[in-house]
Amino acid sequence: MRVIAGSAKRLRLKTLEGMDTRPTTDRIKETLFNMIGPSMYDCRFLDLFSGSGGIGIEALSRGAREAVFVENNPRAMACIKENLRFTRLEGRAVTMTRDVMNALYQLEGEKTFDFIFMDPPYDRGLEKTVLEYLAGSELVYEDTVIIAEASKETDFSYAERLGFEVTREKLYKTNKHVFLVRAGKEEIC
Repeated sequence: MRVIAGSAKRLRLKTLEGMDTRPTTDRIKETLFNMIGPSMYDCRFLDLFSGSGGIGIEALSRGAREAVFVENNPRAMACIKENLRFTRLEGRAVTMTRDVMNALYQLEGEKTFDFIFMDPPYDRGLEKTVLEYLAGSELVYEDTVIIAEASKETDFSYAERLGFEVTREKLYKTNKHVFLVRAGKEEIC
């Protein structure tokens, strides 16, 4: 896994061995950032279920002002911190080793985010839990883009009921990226 573009371009990132994390492949990451890259400069980026930190690090490398990494696994967080040091991006990063919901509660009232990316373990309904929380959260404002990486089978039909609109869905071989914004707001990327 490597950084695709920006200040840390071509640097190889470490990942955890084994099945504890499921890093987003370089090809999928490149496709994702081709869609959102122009909006990265000076944004605030929240990377939930961060794994090895590849998505948030890519955002920082492409000019994000700040990225917050939330990962519950201490071994994975150690990997994120090592990757941030290696890429020299730790000065614009905040790391939180805790459950995603606890991190969201802690961040409430302190920050708003331009992008919220989540890549939870597949098929456990965690996307829905996070979106239910974000529906009433001050972490999201009218221009926030929420991106969920999920299995192809994951259903997001409930999003409208929560006040979100699915603006784009990018399908890959085994998974997908779902882009959501507050209902009534056009996607900016």
